[in-house]
Amino acid sequence: MKRHLLALPLLLAAFPAFAQNPPPAPAAPAPPGAAAPGAPGAAPPAPTPPIKGEATLGYQSTKGNTDTESANATFSLDYTLTHWTHNFNLRANSAEADAARTAEAYAAGYKGKRQIDEGKSYIFTALDWRHDRFSAYEEEVSESAGYGRTLLQKGNSTLNGEVGAGYRQATPIGGLAQIDEAILRLAMDYTLKFTDKTGFKQSLVIESGSSNTSTEAISALNANLIGKVGLVISFRIKTNSDVPPGVHPTDRFTSIALAYAF
Repeated sequence: MKRHLLALPLLLAAFPAFAQNPPPAPAAPAPPGAAAPGAPGAAPPAPTPPIKGEATLGYQSTKGNTDTESANATFSLDYTLTHWTHNFNLRANSAEADAARTAEAYAAGYKGKRQIDEGKSYIFTALDWRHDRFSAYEEEVSESAGYGRTLLQKGNSTLNGEVGAGYRQATPIGGLAQIDEAILRLAMDYTLKFTDKTGFKQSLVIESGSSNTSTEAISALNANLIGKVGLVISFRIKTNSDVPPGVHPTDRFTSIALAYAF
């Protein structure tokens, strides 16, 4: 428990932003007969809502010679203030084959970003927890902070890069002793909008320590179906450089899920 307290200084740095940077109040509606938005003398457009998120849910079942079931769910919430953006995310997936559990993984994360340098550069703090019964490491907790910058912002494409450092606590499967180590964190995320209703996202996170380097990449293609409901097809790959004997270093997850944006 004491080791996990290392995350508190990182999070405490972000908490003042909640009080110091309240979201701007929405603009009052224009009275009848007012100028249209964008016209001379018109009121400025309403600000972007400070809170938005997305929840996804997927399920697949096969019955017959082999009975299989798999389910996955994600939840993401963004809270945007004047200078800070706070992101919270949850993820879970499980699978069974002939009543035997073959996959069970959970993850939770927080990331705070504070804009500097006119929106191109930012500092960040991140806290991640992962639990996977069938991976090389049953549980991992990492705390990190660093610097990020928008490397590309052209048309419908945006590319961000990050570099930081922190600490990681990892528990290998098989009852082996917990590993505590300092880490270097490298990350990137790329978004591309094909149309107003379709898009692509790619993320990559590398955490490297003296005993293990973990790499996680997520590719997602999304399309709006109707209203706030859409379809998300994603592929996630997680690799560890150092694993216990008899354990595969790479895990792959493919998901097709319905999404609801709010």
